[in-house]
Amino acid sequence: MANVRTIRRRIRSVQNTAKITKAMQMIAASKMRRAQLATMATRPYAEKMQIVLSDLAAQPNESAELHPLLEQREVKRVRLIHITPDRGLCGGLPSNVNRSAGQFILSQDASVSVVAVGKKGRDFMARSGQDLRAVFTDMTDRPKVTDISPIAFMAVEDYANEEIDQVYLSYARFVNTSVQEAVVERLLPIEPAPLEASQTVGYIYEPSSFNVLSGLLPRFVEMQIYHATLEAIASEQSARMVAMRNATENANDLIDDLTLLMNKVRQEVITKELLDIVGGVAALEG
Repeated sequence: MANVRTIRRRIRSVQNTAKITKAMQMIAASKMRRAQLATMATRPYAEKMQIVLSDLAAQPNESAELHPLLEQREVKRVRLIHITPDRGLCGGLPSNVNRSAGQFILSQDASVSVVAVGKKGRDFMARSGQDLRAVFTDMTDRPKVTDISPIAFMAVEDYANEEIDQVYLSYARFVNTSVQEAVVERLLPIEPAPLEASQTVGYIYEPSSFNVLSGLLPRFVEMQIYHATLEAIASEQSARMVAMRNATENANDLIDDLTLLMNKVRQEVITKELLDIVGGVAALEG
């Protein structure tokens, strides 16, 4: 059994670890709140934009000029934009998102190329031998739309030039502090909404449908990727806060167990010394 000095040293070590995890928990909680507010602020806009463009895609188009981002093609090449954290210490979140993306890739009959946003996703795709077309890392906790523009531009250009036939987003959707859902969603082509005959009224475009959609559709792609990035950041900070809270609680439990063990060892030492003294006195008296 370990001596008192060794156990005391172990307790100090665990206490130092608990201080670190507690500090990380508080930092993650602060960042989580800010990320949640940003996510909730953009979610209604992103969802409404998705609905509007799905309705537009479902309406009859009298013009012979169809915008390239609305064109449905035979699927031969798929692009996956895979959004993951840059850092660890956030529980099983990176593994869950990577597993979801890996299952999606395996389910595809077409060839899949990957744009990795985040080091965890980059490392996973590199280890599994996937076709990595681009990597974006060191994304800030408070990204701007301009930070997402290169990713959106690449997706729009490759799809418009028919280098890819579908674009998907893989990320962790924020549900609540304890739940983050790994999802894979189709970004391009925009899936038409199921409309009844009475709903297909058509739209009047000025100056033309092509010009209007040329400005709207790239903005839609950029906004959807930006929103997915905010969802991923909120999920990361929530998972990190929960993981650090659990680590702090486990450290405190370990400190309690070690304290009990130290007291037990100390009591055994004291009892042994008392027995030695009593035995010595008895020997002298005898």
